[in-house]
This record gives sequence, structure tokens and C-alpha cells, in this order.
Amino acid sequence: MNLKQTLVSLAALLAMVPAAAQTPLRVAAAADLEPVLPPLLEQFRQATGIHAEATFQASAMLAAQIQNGAPFDLFLSADLGYPKRLIDAGLADAAGTEDSTSPVIYARGTLVLWTRKDSPLGPPSLALLRSAALQRLAIANPDRAPYGRAAVAALRSLNLYDTLKPRLVTAENIAQAAQFADSGNADAGLISLTSATSPRLSATGAYFVLPRDLYPPIEQGAVLITATTQRAAAHKLLDFLLSTPVQAQLAKRGLTPVH
Repeated sequence: MNLKQTLVSLAALLAMVPAAAQTPLRVAAAADLEPVLPPLLEQFRQATGIHAEATFQASAMLAAQIQNGAPFDLFLSADLGYPKRLIDAGLADAAGTEDSTSPVIYARGTLVLWTRKDSPLGPPSLALLRSAALQRLAIANPDRAPYGRAAVAALRSLNLYDTLKPRLVTAENIAQAAQFADSGNADAGLISLTSATSPRLSATGAYFVLPRDLYPPIEQGAVLITATTQRAAAHKLLDFLLSTPVQAQLAKRGLTPVH
């Protein structure tokens, strides 16, 4: 077999390999999804044969990477603002929905106060936030992470922000804020319910759900990246996340379903 015949045979073999096996679907996912998304992506792979890989970071950092040309296919933000900016910049769209100018809301988040079970401060509560014994409170960076903004808003609503500001331990994202509280680098953490209900934090701590009127709704939005070469697969993953069975799973993992 000459070189030309070899190349033709190789091309034929590659054509037989499913595209999903060649190039994984790349998902930019907000850090609050880290305890939630991996098993769902495995279910998606088993159902469709499409392999998807997620990168978990603060929503602002992921949006900046997409603006700088990072090859993501789907962006799952912890708010609507960052994906909306990508839509306005022509870098993303709302996956063919009726309102193509707004991100697709796939879930709503919940802010909780979490402490370790062995904490001398007692169980988490609003009274704990007012306690002088609370010396270090972990939150996500409010400039980058929607849950961090929600934490600041809640503290302001309680008239506690000025008091607690010197005691705040600021993490890059909500997953790191949870790690700070769990490791003892902070006495408590204002974190996502998804983190608080993860197996690790469920075993080591307890949480208190902050009243929802203390902070603006945490509506989590998704967009397809315009430059994706796997639009159909990305759309299929978004439809999967919005399906009734998966929405029910999100509810069990700390996210309020959208239907």
C-alpha cells in the first residue's frame, strides 16, 4: 500500500469514529456546580454517547476566558449577567429560544450559612452572624462570583456588612469559600446549598438557609458559545439539563428547578 492509499484508509477510519469521541464537549461551569454536574455529565454520556468535560471556576473568570477565545461550547453561569454580556458581544446566544437576547435559566441557587459540626460557635443561624465570637467568615469574591455578591447583599440587608467586613475571608469562587470553612481557615462560610449538601460538607458540618428576601434571586443562566463547532451536541446537553428528570435531580442537589 502506497502513502496515498494509507492516508485514504486512515481518513476512512477516522470518519467512522463518532465526533463526540474525537472531541469532548467543553463546558464552562460555575463553581457551585462542581458537586452537581459530574454525575449528570456521566448520565448524559450514557444516554447520548456524547462525552462532556467541565471546567469549574467563578462565573466572571469563565466569561473572561470565553471573551479571550477559550474553546468552550456551553457556558453555565451562576447568574444571568455574565452570559448576557457574552450575548451582547456576539460571542454567545440563547440556543434558539424565543428570546435570543437573554440566557436560558436552568436553575436557581440558594445561599446558606455553613459551620463545622465541631464548631464552638454553635449551629449556624442569623444569631451566629451577629456574634462577636465569629472572627472569620468565608465568602466568594463578590467581584467575580454571583454567590459572593449575594453574600454581601445579605449582610447589607442584615446591617452587618460594615461590622463583618474586616472579618471576611474572600475566596476566588464559592467552592473555595466552602473549602475555607471546611478546613478551618474560616469559622463559617456563606456558601451555596449545592456545596453544603455535598457528601463531604454534609458529613462535617451543618447549614442554615438564609431567608431569600435578604438577597436578589440567584438565577443561573446558560448560553451556547457562538464559535462552537459542536452546536448540536451543546444544544442537546442544555436540553438534557432542562429535562424534567434532571431538573428533579438538581432539586435534590441544592438547586431550585425552573419547572
